[in-house]
Amino acid sequence: MIPGETQIRGETGAAVSSADGVPLARLFSAAFTALIDGLHEQLAVRGWPDVRPGYGYVLLAARGHASSITTISQALGVTKQAASQVVDAMVGSGYLSREPDPTDARTKVVMLTERGHQLLAVVEEIYAELEAGWAEVIGARSVARIRADLTRVLLAQHGGVLPELRAFPAGGSARPS
Repeated sequence: MIPGETQIRGETGAAVSSADGVPLARLFSAAFTALIDGLHEQLAVRGWPDVRPGYGYVLLAARGHASSITTISQALGVTKQAASQVVDAMVGSGYLSREPDPTDARTKVVMLTERGHQLLAVVEEIYAELEAGWAEVIGARSVARIRADLTRVLLAQHGGVLPELRAFPAGGSARPS
């Protein structure tokens, strides 16, 4: 075993070394799920019980600028009709507003409300706390290294720009096999 490795249980329940090649996609998926579950548990505790997991993609798509239903449907990986239903629910909860599009009076754009901005601030606080929990396990330097390495890989794969987040990868499921 390499120093710092741990013994884990594989899919069959057999003990394997953490270096035995569990695909990164599975590890990233499990880590993502743990972070999102932790986020939503903390949101509920802090008085935000109505926030659904898909809301984050919409909030990020609308952060800093008006967004169209088309942009939001692409971020969610759903039809425009489905995206419109999510937006309607978020408008009803006060996270978003629909405003006339300044470039096309026939359409409306989606914008974050003050409550939506407050929610994003709380989400960032919770993520910092969850990452601090990781740092307790692997150390702050390791967490910083993971962030730096992932950023470097993503920038290299996307022409020097971090890609927009999407709920589902192009053409498929959000969960790797």
